[in-house]
Amino acid sequence: MDESGEKGDSYNSKRVCTRHFTFSDTRTHDTLSVCIPEVLDPQYGMYVWPCAAVLAQYIWYNQHTIPNLTILELGAGTALPGIIAAKCGALVTLSDSENLPYCLQNCHASCKANNLTNVNVLGVTWGSFTPNLINLNPQDVILASDCFYDPKDFDDVIAAIAYLISKNPKAECWCTYQVRSSDWSIEHLLHKWDLDFTSVPLSEFDADSSCIADSNLPGNHTIQMFIIKQKTN
Repeated sequence: MDESGEKGDSYNSKRVCTRHFTFSDTRTHDTLSVCIPEVLDPQYGMYVWPCAAVLAQYIWYNQHTIPNLTILELGAGTALPGIIAAKCGALVTLSDSENLPYCLQNCHASCKANNLTNVNVLGVTWGSFTPNLINLNPQDVILASDCFYDPKDFDDVIAAIAYLISKNPKAECWCTYQVRSSDWSIEHLLHKWDLDFTSVPLSEFDADSSCIADSNLPGNHTIQMFIIKQKTN
């Protein structure tokens, strides 16, 4: 058993590679470079997925609104969006499933690689209202990058988002979603949880590119960006 309680090799024994991302603002010519550890492991959360680059670009494009916001990233994995938010001055908590300790360790590794010492890392499992979730302070923004990956998890993801927004009715969930099937939809679940959403065209924040931040992401994948809020009467 390793330190996480799992059988097999420890996180530190796994093969880690580092990806570099450099975000540029064409309006101000500002740049921001970060490095993100990726682990060559079957656990999906340990890679930077296309949605993460798009959501990180949205945060970077809106960097002037970020300082001092309290931000929680759900299903963070490699945590690229949360790292960008922290670099832009937000008070960030990175979270991933309590059942995926290697993903939580990877969040710690991403913070260390970018010299971030004030970012919290927390186990939050969708659909489980554990003390970690219940005791969270109200958040201004919830980040969800490709959390809608498997339809069986959609209701649990939205339940967590709805609970977090109920703590701060002015909160928003910034979400990116990779289109994998035209048959998948979350609109009925948002209605169930009294939530609404607004689509954000990628062209509005310079994300209509196949190579964001000098990377090869999102490539030729179809990514959508939307903002989830509490429904207003």
